Amino acid sequence: MNILTRNRTFIDPQTIWEALQTHQNPSRSQIEEIIAKSSAIETLTLQETACLIHLQDEDLWEEIFRVALQIKKKVYDNRIVTFAPLYITNYCLNDCIYCGFRKTNSQIKRKALSREEIQQEVEVLAGAIGHKRLTIVFGEHPRYASLDRLLETLETIYSVKVKTKYGSASIRRVNVNCAPLDVEALKLLKQAGIGTYQVFQETYHPERYQELHGLHTPKSDDAWRLYCMHRALEAGVDDVGIGVLFGLYDWRFELLGLVSHARELEAAFGIGPHTVSFPRLEPAVNTPFVDQTPYKISDQELKKIIAILRLAIPYTGMIITARENKAFRDQAIQLGITQTDASSNIGIGGYSKKSLSQQPEVQQFLLGDTRTLDELVRDLAQQGFITSFCTAGYRCGRTGDRIMGLLKCGKEALFCKLNAILTFKEWLDDFASEQTKAVAQPLLEKEMQEVQQKYPPWAPRLQEYFQRISSGERDLYF
Repeated sequence: MNILTRNRTFIDPQTIWEALQTHQNPSRSQIEEIIAKSSAIETLTLQETACLIHLQDEDLWEEIFRVALQIKKKVYDNRIVTFAPLYITNYCLNDCIYCGFRKTNSQIKRKALSREEIQQEVEVLAGAIGHKRLTIVFGEHPRYASLDRLLETLETIYSVKVKTKYGSASIRRVNVNCAPLDVEALKLLKQAGIGTYQVFQETYHPERYQELHGLHTPKSDDAWRLYCMHRALEAGVDDVGIGVLFGLYDWRFELLGLVSHARELEAAFGIGPHTVSFPRLEPAVNTPFVDQTPYKISDQELKKIIAILRLAIPYTGMIITARENKAFRDQAIQLGITQTDASSNIGIGGYSKKSLSQQPEVQQFLLGDTRTLDELVRDLAQQGFITSFCTAGYRCGRTGDRIMGLLKCGKEALFCKLNAILTFKEWLDDFASEQTKAVAQPLLEKEMQEVQQKYPPWAPRLQEYFQRISSGERDLYF
């Protein structure tokens, strides 16, 4: 297979529209069969997903919302993984009309972090806040986002160790959100310790893509972008993350585009997307397109998108970010979300210079949720969710096709629970406020009891590790 082909072999607008047009009146029995298939952790077809999109029965929607969370717990247990975004530069050669960082936006203050400034940011993220995972974000620019720059940034982040009362804190996993790369560059990123490689298609509709990105920018080649995950998996990158920006085109088309992409990767490599993201347009400085787009989606529509994706790609991780406000994120967590960010600051250099968080002209868009990590952990605990800082799977080899099988059969949930408990305990001891500890402690005890009841052979070792963490030992995992 020539994965560098310029033929759009797996995104066929006619096929997508036909699926939407011919499945507008699904029966109750059809929906029940689809729910049963999803509950068995099987990827849905475009036609089955289209049935969910057209569902009108509100009682069945409540059932879908319930099952979405049930599926998430079956695959990933009761934990939510947290991370922080770290913007390295806002220089970009692209001119995407919806983006605050587009090259013709003269109101944006441009900056690229130096190596020393990256160190300062990581010292705050790892040493003061307690993050273990980052997603680093680059604009597309030959100088400020070159391959050498990417590799240097990964090296810098992984080298930072911040002294704590029990040893040192550091970032254990770095995901990369950057422009599409070729196979050789991706091999080097793999060697440098990349976590998930994220590239969002923005919109899967080819004509709309060209309207939004023009003809003479690096991003104008939509097929190069469309096949970047093929190149990543060919290069040996274990985990890839896909997504679209809702608000650029009809959400129904985009949702089937995401499912098409997942099914294509499964067919070609036996590995679907490790994560799916679904950001929607947010206000940005000097970016009128956000208010002018005819494709805005409501909160209720986004809730349905999240639930449908959980059923359509039941094994995947699903990310809701601080673009959304607290009220909506609290609702989304109940629909099968597995990852979210906290204490987020998308101003370039904003973690070490807090004043930048108040300057829209250094941000790609405006955040909707500015909760600290401590506040988010506390809120999640009050909802009954344990916060996980686990990166064990990536160091134990549970990645790529190896984790995909564990996810689909539900066995990964055990490791999710065990490592969530250990990393939660570690973070609470090192970083939590007394208020958060008080809320979290009963939940931690409940999770320990569940292991004793559901996985008794694992309970003695978990108890041993728990006590060792209580005594100051760090980074223990299954």
